[in-house]
Amino acid sequence: MARGFDRVGVVGLGTMGAGIAEVFARAGLGVIGVEVGAEALERGRGHIHKSTDKAVARGKLSEAEREEILGRVTFTTSLDDLADADLVVEAVPEVMDFKRALFTDLDRICKPETVLATNTSSLSVTAIAALTSRPGQVVGMHFVNPAPVMKLIEVVRTVVTDEGVADDVAALARRLGKTPVTVGDRAGFVVNRLLLGYLNHAATLLERGVASLDDIDTAMRLGAGLPMGPFTLLDLIGLDTSHEVCEVLFQESRDRVHAPAPILRELVTAGLLGRKTGRGFRSYQGDQAPSEPEPAGGPAVASVHVLGEGAERLSDELAAAGFPAADAQDADVVIALSGTPVVEHAVRLARPERLVGLHLVGDAVAEVVSTVVTAPEAARAVHDLVMALGRTPVACADRAGFVVEALLYPYINDAVRMYDSGYASIDDIDTAMRLGCGYPAGPFETLDAIGLRAVRDGLRALYAEYREPSFAPAPLLDRLVTAGVTSIRDR
Repeated sequence: MARGFDRVGVVGLGTMGAGIAEVFARAGLGVIGVEVGAEALERGRGHIHKSTDKAVARGKLSEAEREEILGRVTFTTSLDDLADADLVVEAVPEVMDFKRALFTDLDRICKPETVLATNTSSLSVTAIAALTSRPGQVVGMHFVNPAPVMKLIEVVRTVVTDEGVADDVAALARRLGKTPVTVGDRAGFVVNRLLLGYLNHAATLLERGVASLDDIDTAMRLGAGLPMGPFTLLDLIGLDTSHEVCEVLFQESRDRVHAPAPILRELVTAGLLGRKTGRGFRSYQGDQAPSEPEPAGGPAVASVHVLGEGAERLSDELAAAGFPAADAQDADVVIALSGTPVVEHAVRLARPERLVGLHLVGDAVAEVVSTVVTAPEAARAVHDLVMALGRTPVACADRAGFVVEALLYPYINDAVRMYDSGYASIDDIDTAMRLGCGYPAGPFETLDAIGLRAVRDGLRALYAEYREPSFAPAPLLDRLVTAGVTSIRDR
């Protein structure tokens, strides 16, 4: 029978800890909120009051419900008040020395059957558990900020977690109205491990000059359907937090993809940490979003030649928009529809500077690809042609995967490796990324939509160009494609 967890403690009442305490109180549990001193305790009380006040103002809570919630929370500066708690969740800063001292005290104070949970997002739960005399009763319970709103909880089991404890905590998460995913103890768990690798890779593409900051954000938002671009998200999370998580990931994986991109390190060193400091990858003075550039006029071309798969259809669209087709010899610009290096098409032409690559991504975006010999005026003309056809152009260099696939495919590959290691299930990984990041689909849902072979071949091209070991297709993905399997769920 699952244990009740009727009385819980939360240690650390910063924004996250106060949110966790509110979640427990909303679910009808008695909560003991603990802070180190009176001033910090009042700040924690203020966080909960402010959050519930907003909920009342938005019609999410009645005044009576708000008072009931607040009445379930007891505030204290004494850890001794946690002696009878069934579960204690710590939400103190991500410093192992702080957690070491806290868990030593909790182990001494709490009754033997109390489950001790850490809300750490990056530190080893196993190492924390080893600080106690009850390692089997220690788990990770990672809420996503803001805790009262976000539906995901990552329940982290270690190799020494007692049987049934993670299941009991997952049952509690469901009682809170959350969706739990149960994962192994790896740095970053599911969400941060997959998310930060992708965000760090975006920063690397920016440094390499593959595309501009705005074009990368646009490509991933409109082309991949993500709620926001990687640089907007990095600034929102905080560059210092992102840098710290990348460092933790790199310490465990020793994978260069997790080593913080130099530009990320430089911005953090300069104190430019994102929205919270008013400047990160972007400036937020006045909190205005960057304006979308408008073309100066119509495309400066009279005729176009299109080659590659889908050339006839695009030629017809261009002709209908007033840009007739011409022979490659005579056309003002030549467009190569291609998902592979465009320069291979350019070198076959007498005037290669007129050739511009075009990679259509979904129905909204077209990656406008310039080779080393593409004339700037030709790239500008194709940029304007794309806009005339109702698509959003994304300017990028002639590199494997261009922008969207270069960022999306390694992220999917990481998810396949994660699943193949037995670290988390396909459904849990998909659920974590949908609920934890607001993605329209999880990585395996995306993999099935794109196709295993297309992703495998795209990864091979990325590995051939960048030589990053993590870009090599996961062995499981390679084997499934070789076996003719069309969905990873059919293995």
